[in-house]
Amino acid sequence: MSFETTHYFVKQATEILGFSDRVVRMLTTPHRSIKTEVSFERDNGNIASFTGYRIQHSQALGPMKGGVTFHPSVNEDEMSSHASLMTWKTALLKLPFGGAQGGVECDPSNLSHTELEHLTKAYTVKIKEIIGPNLDIPGPDLNTNSQIMAWIMSEYSKHYGHTPAVVTGKPIFLHGSDVRDEATGLGIAFITEKTLAKNNENLTDKSCVIQGFGHVGYHAALALHAKGALITAIADKQTALFDPKGLDIAALREHQQQHGSLQGYNGAEVIDHEALLELTCDVLVPAATGQVFTRDNANRINCRYIVEGANAPTSIQADDVFNRRNIIVVPDILANAGGVTVSYFEWVQNIQQYKWHTDHICEELYKQLGSAFDRVIEISNKEQCSLRTAAYLLGVGRVAKACVTLGL
Repeated sequence: MSFETTHYFVKQATEILGFSDRVVRMLTTPHRSIKTEVSFERDNGNIASFTGYRIQHSQALGPMKGGVTFHPSVNEDEMSSHASLMTWKTALLKLPFGGAQGGVECDPSNLSHTELEHLTKAYTVKIKEIIGPNLDIPGPDLNTNSQIMAWIMSEYSKHYGHTPAVVTGKPIFLHGSDVRDEATGLGIAFITEKTLAKNNENLTDKSCVIQGFGHVGYHAALALHAKGALITAIADKQTALFDPKGLDIAALREHQQQHGSLQGYNGAEVIDHEALLELTCDVLVPAATGQVFTRDNANRINCRYIVEGANAPTSIQADDVFNRRNIIVVPDILANAGGVTVSYFEWVQNIQQYKWHTDHICEELYKQLGSAFDRVIEISNKEQCSLRTAAYLLGVGRVAKACVTLGL
């Protein structure tokens, strides 16, 4: 379903751009799909075996870039969708990358720290020939983090020599970049602010509902609050919380760090997860999993703006409903592009072997996102289309032009 949705939006853009069926096939067919068994020895001496994937969608604009996910739902369709999204995202931002995505179909919560290291390094061995600073640069995604990236770098470097640029999202003291952890959330807040400004509004006292309280949701909440917004509801996997006067983000974070989740927090009303998405608010930020907006709930969404912090949170049918209801949707390939932008900066720093200052990173981040936003608004106004369609017209058009020019 996820890949079908992404394919639909790409096909929509190609029809408007007038591309031939041959070009459409080239744009929607992955460059390479790897499916492999990932086996390692568990703490008890037994052999565990899981299925791993690495989908490389396009190399038309440069080496491929995309996350690594450890989750039971990992499958080829999901990975293909995310790889495709990364292609259009990096093209939209004018980053010199193509798209990729990979992961292992497993539940990392059932693995010890040592087993997780063995899994990561076994997975790296299986994909080491097809990744690299000028081939495919993995980064963290769902259930992976800077420690996982350090293990991938370590295993890859055993075979090819010290190569920090093989991954991004590394620990800062191991050649990582400042601002990487908070980049996606900062970008969401920045793009939200610019979207409201285009409609002669600002974030002061605007009610914001955020689904998700991981790295993305937390930093988005923090940044939106700093810009004057009221975070009236927020949720992690276990608990959804609501307070019309605004939640205390710092207190929520402290509780989460102490208890592992928001469960048990008594400073706000506990509500149903589905009800959270349907709360009346100004800005709704899905920042957890994909496909949360469907034909079943789209007509019950009560917001004026949706800023897609998660990848592919909106189904085809829901997108049609939102367009008819004049809900302004900032698409994922623009809204959550802060993360891959700072990943690009990390890669550049590793290649240059020169560390950038935090202020310089933030300045370049907002410059890159602001330029992409302005391009999307310009095309949206010119073509009288949604922001999503405009973003895909820009991203797909740039990749298609590269493919045709290069003779791919």
